[in-house]
Amino acid sequence: MGKKKAMTSEKASYVRQKGYDDAREFAECLGIGKEFKSDPKAKKDIIDSEGYSYSVKGGEKKWQIFLYGKTRFEQDYTFGGMNGMSELLLQCIKSFPESREQYLANKKFYKKKLQEPMLKLCQKLSEKKLLANFLHKSIFNSGEVDFLVIKDNDLFHIFYNKDVVDILVRNYNVENSKARNINQMDNQKVVFKVSGKTHGEIEMRNDSDIHYREIKFWLSKNLTLNLLKSKSKKSYNLNNKIILYDQAINKLSKYKEMQ
Repeated sequence: MGKKKAMTSEKASYVRQKGYDDAREFAECLGIGKEFKSDPKAKKDIIDSEGYSYSVKGGEKKWQIFLYGKTRFEQDYTFGGMNGMSELLLQCIKSFPESREQYLANKKFYKKKLQEPMLKLCQKLSEKKLLANFLHKSIFNSGEVDFLVIKDNDLFHIFYNKDVVDILVRNYNVENSKARNINQMDNQKVVFKVSGKTHGEIEMRNDSDIHYREIKFWLSKNLTLNLLKSKSKKSYNLNNKIILYDQAINKLSKYKEMQ
């Protein structure tokens, strides 16, 4: 398997601009118009006049849910309140030396150190209640974001935060990664699987100086969208661009009247 490459600054800039363009298009399709509020630091790409907030995810194959370093887990009280979650995430980070050069000189030793906290993190996230809290915090900033909006083939699919977390928790199998070749090592990641397919991972970043000793949580766009659609009980076409699912149908009922 080929070695992953860190995203270039040009690619990162393109992804940010694409995200903004998708959010703006969604606001216009919903009927909010071009003058919409947002709060990216709180994961709120769009805030409507009712105060509802939306996280808009677009065309990338993988969504980066978060990329956090040591300071974030030391200072974030929500992660800190998840029965030792912050401590385990910090242990993962501290398994690697502060110097990336030192890590590269003895990767096998430090990857071995990472195994124990990754195993414990997997055990903790196998508890359904803790997994729900982790996903609610990571994707929706602990409920500050109301809806996940997924753009796919020029359609916007809207899911309410609690519906998303409930579906993911009910369907995820939480495992540790397994080595695929002699250069890899077991238990380097926490993997979220559905029917044997990897839907997302928690992993240590070590592929660049900029993001060294940071933890990345990513989800697959297509697999996540297909899972949410297949497990939703009902859907409603708001217009030719927007589809609402389950609780989003009632909560956004005012937009039905605007169409």
